[in-house]
Amino acid sequence: MRLVQRNAIITGAANGIGQAMALAYAAEGALVGIADIDIEGAEALARRIREGGGQAQAIEMDVRDEAQVDAGIDRFAAEYGTPDVLIANAGVQHLDAVADVSFADWKQILAVHLDGSFLCARAALRHMKPAGRGNLIFLGSIHSYMVSEDKGPYAVAKHGIVALCRAIAKENGRHGICANTICPGFVRTALIEAQLPKLASERGVSEQQVVQDFLRLTVDGEYTTVEELAELAVVLAAFPSKLMNGQSLGASHGIHML
Repeated sequence: MRLVQRNAIITGAANGIGQAMALAYAAEGALVGIADIDIEGAEALARRIREGGGQAQAIEMDVRDEAQVDAGIDRFAAEYGTPDVLIANAGVQHLDAVADVSFADWKQILAVHLDGSFLCARAALRHMKPAGRGNLIFLGSIHSYMVSEDKGPYAVAKHGIVALCRAIAKENGRHGICANTICPGFVRTALIEAQLPKLASERGVSEQQVVQDFLRLTVDGEYTTVEELAELAVVLAAFPSKLMNGQSLGASHGIHML
């Protein structure tokens, strides 16, 4: 197993991509902090992992709340030691043209994605820097590189996450800390499923046609799966050197190529 004697905090881990990462980390021997605003979902996943022989602890966390983020990460560190890995994964979606999006929805998208990533990283760095080690993994998107209609706030937040990651790597590489961003493509999670009816209605096509339009952007017509992303997150955490630092890693079946 690749992550024995490591501990990791994963935000937004009660479902979707975060859940797949939590399961993969636990299977590789890590002790996993399941951080989520949905504490019941987090506790259910933690029980599932423990019942399967792994180690997990639920953490109630709204990543927009500075005090809650600091307290959750500090409690985890006090009980289990310096976090070896923090995965800033929590996210939400909203579809609207920039001309139509409300200021409240704009702020909500940036607060969850960008402010949340900053708050979680800052809280973790306060433990990682004195320890001289740590691995921060951010969740970007193909929208860290490009923009789609009706996803302006989301793209702005995801572009910002890449810049935040690079700033952290530049400032903290000398302290033994790595920071990298995984940038997924079309992942058919609940967030994507919730968008399909609106997109289909706006385009006057079926939901299946919307899906096919997305997949045509890839080089192989395949989804990015949560399992693929979880494996990439394991590889980054288990990588035997500090070679990868400040990088954004496209994980989109070729939608975007660096």
